[in-house]
Amino acid sequence: MGGYGVAYVRALLNLREESGMRFIAAADPAPSGCELLPDVEARRIPIFPSLEALLDKQNPDLIVLATPPQVHAEQVVLALEHGHHVLCEKPVACDPHQVQRMIQARDRARKVVAVGYQWSFSPAILRMKSDLMAGRFGKPKKLRTLVLWPRDERYYARNDWAGRQRDSKGRLVLDSPVNNACSHFLHNMFFVLGPKIDRSDLPMQVEAELYRANRIDNYDTAVIRCVNRSGAELLFIASHATEKSNGPLIEYQFELGMIQFGGEENPEMIGRLSDGSIIRYGKPPDAATDEKLKVVCTAIREGKPIVCGLEASASQNTCMFAAQQSMPLISRFPEDMVVTEGEIGKRVTYARGLDSALNDSYKNFKLPSEMHFNWARPGKVQTIGQE
Repeated sequence: MGGYGVAYVRALLNLREESGMRFIAAADPAPSGCELLPDVEARRIPIFPSLEALLDKQNPDLIVLATPPQVHAEQVVLALEHGHHVLCEKPVACDPHQVQRMIQARDRARKVVAVGYQWSFSPAILRMKSDLMAGRFGKPKKLRTLVLWPRDERYYARNDWAGRQRDSKGRLVLDSPVNNACSHFLHNMFFVLGPKIDRSDLPMQVEAELYRANRIDNYDTAVIRCVNRSGAELLFIASHATEKSNGPLIEYQFELGMIQFGGEENPEMIGRLSDGSIIRYGKPPDAATDEKLKVVCTAIREGKPIVCGLEASASQNTCMFAAQQSMPLISRFPEDMVVTEGEIGKRVTYARGLDSALNDSYKNFKLPSEMHFNWARPGKVQTIGQE
């Protein structure tokens, strides 16, 4: 009910009768962290200390999981085994084996499992994907995305797993910009190239450079190059250790045109075809909790495929996991680059000059080591096995 879960609590409390949905119960071991707790209690909605306790007393049609990523797999499987549909927040899981376990449990239960990558539920992205599937832009060539979102020390102190490879119980987390705050945008590059509306393109080769400035276990900066089964080449750049915020900046290049988003020139998803045509797809929402709930419940009622399910989300997971293997020993930025400033409790750590370097990598479609920055070192190419 806390953290991102508050968005779902708010959406569920604001449900109208004609929505056909009803908020019947919640689970949280520490519900006091939810700012809307008084409203939930005023509605006399029961709150349980765990998912297991809720399932023992309640029989919901749909379970919504806004929980730490390291428990996604076990909680999705538990909900399915009790006969419930599931909407699980991103990221889908922490390794490919967990995703396969979830797929097998879903198939046994014959239920819906949706994953909450909000862009995949937005009309703007779905219209764009329909045009790409129809061949309007031709074959994909190069896709690149830049997301520079600085985070302060509160971000890494908010729980026992932020920025870590494993939590305090030893469970795999692999928390990073790639597998948390910026994962939407990596997922989107695979999703829009998928051969079907509910599938994503698949990574074939992954090469990554992973760095950190913050005093964390995992990385706060990543540059990943990926070659997909479709032949498209992807460049994904994400960092929590830059001085300024920038992005997402997106450019998808195709044989017959390109699609861009971000900055003053492209405040919405804009397609520009080589014949001079311009297609305005609109701006994907930053948060689409209401839309996700609506789409998932409609799919359940009508027996339709869910646009962003486990298979569609698996490509981001596969790419993230391969990136971690590409550079298992995270490279720390040189101490003379690292700056920490601000008041205690809100201090921000960043790498001096990193903003400019990552922007140059984005513009040139190159990894930092290929740009010959003195702090950069290459990772090893990971080849994804044939399914």
